[in-house]
Amino acid sequence: MTIDGYIAGPGGEADFFPVTQDVIDFIVTEYPDTLPTHVRAPLGVDVPNPNFDVGIQGRATYEPALELGITSPYAHLRQYVVSSTLKNDDPAVEVVSGDVAAKIRELKAEEGKDIYLIGGADLAGQLLPEIDALAIKLYPVVAGAGVPLFRTDFSPTAFELTSSRALENGTVVLHYTKK
Repeated sequence: MTIDGYIAGPGGEADFFPVTQDVIDFIVTEYPDTLPTHVRAPLGVDVPNPNFDVGIQGRATYEPALELGITSPYAHLRQYVVSSTLKNDDPAVEVVSGDVAAKIRELKAEEGKDIYLIGGADLAGQLLPEIDALAIKLYPVVAGAGVPLFRTDFSPTAFELTSSRALENGTVVLHYTKK
């Protein structure tokens, strides 16, 4: 996320984020399960998932993988894509077209690790009442406009900062839990 709260530029751009080696090293070490399957091997990631066993994303977040011909971008997770129009033939990816909050409550009731919200400002906004914790990479850049972290109606939701870690390039990793 940028300092001013955006996860992408107005056209979905993300190439302006300063993803330096220290950021990559942090992700590989602390959150390897958040890496798409096709980039894990080139980064030398061959470990069990330490944090998540389920991933959910909106259609717009899923589209870039489809454009690359990848129908199961997070094969190391149980994958869900939220869409009312997507027709998917990959049995490893379940399309959720109904009440996504109810689906999340169902998944949270199961035994297992946490659920990774892979992306989607609209999806994050819909799921805000169900989100128990946030891990946010705050990049040292201001976008000025773009896709916000949460796209939702005014709904103040309190979180408590539980930890922070500054990386070498100025990116700060913030962990919050819902109050």
